[in-house]
Amino acid sequence: MESASQHLLLLFCGRNRGECSAKNLKNISELFYYAQKAVLHPTGPLYCPEEKRMKPACIKALTRIFKVSDLDNDGILNDNELNFFQRTCFNAPLASQALEDVKNVVRKNVIDGVCDNGLTLKGFLFLHTLFIQRGRHETTWTVLRRFGYDDDLELHQDYLFPLTLKVPPDCTTELNHNAYLFLQSVFDKHDKDRDCALSPEELKDLFDVFPYMPWGLDVNNTVCTNDEGWITNQGYLSQWTLTTYLDVQRCLEYLGYLGYSIISEQESQAAAITVTRDKKIDLQKKQTQRSVFRCNVFGDSGSGKSGFLQAFLGRNLTRQNIVSEEHMSYYAISTAYVYGQEKYLLLHEVFPDFDVLSDADMACDIVCLVYDASNPHSFEYCARVFKQYFMDTKTPCMMIAAKSDLQETKQLYALTPLEFCRKHKMPPPQAFTCNTAGAPCKDIYTKLTTMAMHPHARLRCMCTCNRCTFCHLQNFINSELVQTVKAKLYTAILSRHVTQADLKSSAFWLRVSVGATVFAVLGFAMYRVLLKQR
Repeated sequence: MESASQHLLLLFCGRNRGECSAKNLKNISELFYYAQKAVLHPTGPLYCPEEKRMKPACIKALTRIFKVSDLDNDGILNDNELNFFQRTCFNAPLASQALEDVKNVVRKNVIDGVCDNGLTLKGFLFLHTLFIQRGRHETTWTVLRRFGYDDDLELHQDYLFPLTLKVPPDCTTELNHNAYLFLQSVFDKHDKDRDCALSPEELKDLFDVFPYMPWGLDVNNTVCTNDEGWITNQGYLSQWTLTTYLDVQRCLEYLGYLGYSIISEQESQAAAITVTRDKKIDLQKKQTQRSVFRCNVFGDSGSGKSGFLQAFLGRNLTRQNIVSEEHMSYYAISTAYVYGQEKYLLLHEVFPDFDVLSDADMACDIVCLVYDASNPHSFEYCARVFKQYFMDTKTPCMMIAAKSDLQETKQLYALTPLEFCRKHKMPPPQAFTCNTAGAPCKDIYTKLTTMAMHPHARLRCMCTCNRCTFCHLQNFINSELVQTVKAKLYTAILSRHVTQADLKSSAFWLRVSVGATVFAVLGFAMYRVLLKQR
């Protein structure tokens, strides 16, 4: 019985329409060429000779390649896209005449293979079928392997999960500028109605190059959406930021499906990721280059944690009540501006089980302790969490008095929330409610982001209790009396006619100097008082 290798040799000798002789050295080089070709570029996974058509797995792979290469998502590959595809796969562009010849071949053989002088998916698949039928299947294999496929027409693990990315402890992962530009271009090409949001159909089309739908309904309650519940441009980028921060390997996989390394002409998806420096170094240098900050939200059951997360996405209590509980998310991420810089704040609601806090529950840039101001037993949980887990750490903490629209109740704890914060050198409790007519106020989230960025700074300006010395001084400075006196002083100074004799008089300049000195001393004294008082 002839072996499989003998069948292979006979097959290619027959295909060469000649005989093979080792004695006469006839067609030996051709034989080895076709044998090598059969091993490196097998026809079996691509084409079914009995049915004379490509196999479904090959069609699926080539369809994904077509959609990734269709940079404007118009359903055709124009000359620029075909040249980019040719250069990506074969390191050389096609000449204009060669492009026309290819399209003419498709026009003659396939209806709707060419549209608006561009190659359609139907025409693209026909070309590869033609290559295979004419024994040029190495062309198709070159394309498949360039886009990450292995011999089984599955995306290779080394393509999806490059090994070049190493994340040391106490470091985080973020998308770099080029990655955001790429993701923005993906969003733009699928936002067909240009409403800066992705409808369910547009989102499905975007993820059509994935083997599965990566985002569930919980994503709509994790990022910002429009009034119809569709993910906005900001929400889309926020979800990618969240994925990169929490699970960078999954992010690399997703970028691989989208063809990031190919479209961006990078070695791998790892080029899209920035690994931040150790947080200890940030604390030592008292500055950070990070753009994503994590805030873990603690609080007893019913304290208003979920409402606090959803309010960050611009949703008041009315909008929150229509959200299904099974689609609720324990994360919320959006942007906040700190000193003119756009930063991402990631809120994570920690399950209120006091005795089983994990390292992940403890690892964050800032802690948010939420209690229900109308529930006398709510604050105790926050106090216990702080004293047991965060009192001796350098992680900044903020106390949130949620549901401030309800009647405030005295907390059944040894210290009032304000006294507790003063004792442990924390900012005073911040009143918060999501029961508003419009979108809830987002000032509190800016304060959280600022504290996360500058954990070494003691930000007195956040006080809004109207009871401490800081607030009394602020109210005095902004009072009508002080404003009236200041206005009269300005008027008196500016309306006084200064003569040339005054300008030459040393007494005049002495009075001006004394007045400026007095104002400077008073201002500095006020500044020192504000720093010393909480």
